[in-house]
Amino acid sequence: MGVLMLLGHSSYYFNSVWKQLDPLDPLFGNWEQFALRYAGYLCAPGFLIMAGAMVWWSYHRRVDKGVPVGEARNHLIQRGIFLILVQMTWVNSSWGGFRAFHPWHFGIIASIGISVILLTLIIELRWQLRLLIALVILIIHPLLLQIQYDHNNILSEVLMQTFVDAGKFNKYPVLPWFALATLGSVMATGWFEKWKTDKQRILSGLTIAAASILLAILVRTGRGYGNISPFSDFGSYSFFLDQKYPPSLFMNLLFFGLVVTGVSLFIAVGKIAPRLLTLFTIPGRVPLFFYAVHLALLGIFVKRLDFFYREGEIMATFIGFLITLAVMLPLCRWFYGVKRRSNNYFIRMI
Repeated sequence: MGVLMLLGHSSYYFNSVWKQLDPLDPLFGNWEQFALRYAGYLCAPGFLIMAGAMVWWSYHRRVDKGVPVGEARNHLIQRGIFLILVQMTWVNSSWGGFRAFHPWHFGIIASIGISVILLTLIIELRWQLRLLIALVILIIHPLLLQIQYDHNNILSEVLMQTFVDAGKFNKYPVLPWFALATLGSVMATGWFEKWKTDKQRILSGLTIAAASILLAILVRTGRGYGNISPFSDFGSYSFFLDQKYPPSLFMNLLFFGLVVTGVSLFIAVGKIAPRLLTLFTIPGRVPLFFYAVHLALLGIFVKRLDFFYREGEIMATFIGFLITLAVMLPLCRWFYGVKRRSNNYFIRMI
């Protein structure tokens, strides 16, 4: 997901389509631009699903080693708080190359942080109950979006956009993304505990993914509940590009299925040709470092110094992507070594 995210961010900085692209109402002149933009849609759901899976795995691994339940929970709560602070102190400002300090904005990293904290409250529940909690949230979220609030009232705006709606304060409201993180914790029960072989993990994952994608298509073709943006024809741009900010029920179901499909394929590739995954495993070992540093580099060199900022198209996007990836891979390998050897609290949290 990290490498795919870098591709999306490279498009944001180098692709001239963003001069007229409205993230809430995207328009595309060709399938290539559509595919480039749509591929990035996988990142946020993937982050939350994987975060939920890692919370489940980390918590139970610590408890199984004899760490007290309260201490295991406290570790995850600290991690969640740290992510929120990283969003407000580093990520927000890095988009513009640290030209200005922008602490008062939530985003995907903060949403992950709150989701991690909330997951600590339910992480010991059986997977069936966690699944039920996630599905109930996804089902009621479209109803919550109908709540009217005053955008000029700071308290109302912050509360609604932190948890339900999307806007200038936060494009990633916690409730629908927390639901995906909870589904990730459910999948972790299967990946790490219930399914004993890679074959079981692959087949079970693909079955669940297919069911979720089919349900998403049924929701979308109904053109009613669970949809936000209308579409013209089945298979058109507009059919797939329902709203992401905030995500519709259709989007959540579709991308949960796609992410689980991707995980299943990675398991299969890892079993057959593990060397092919090296490109992804290096950033995956230090995902927060990869996110924070590559965004800062692009923000400083492209946005702040105005180096080819949104002057190209798809080719420029891929060139920028490859150059940034070439810089980040050795940095990630280096920092992973530092992190393994260090007992520093701050470094261990990154």
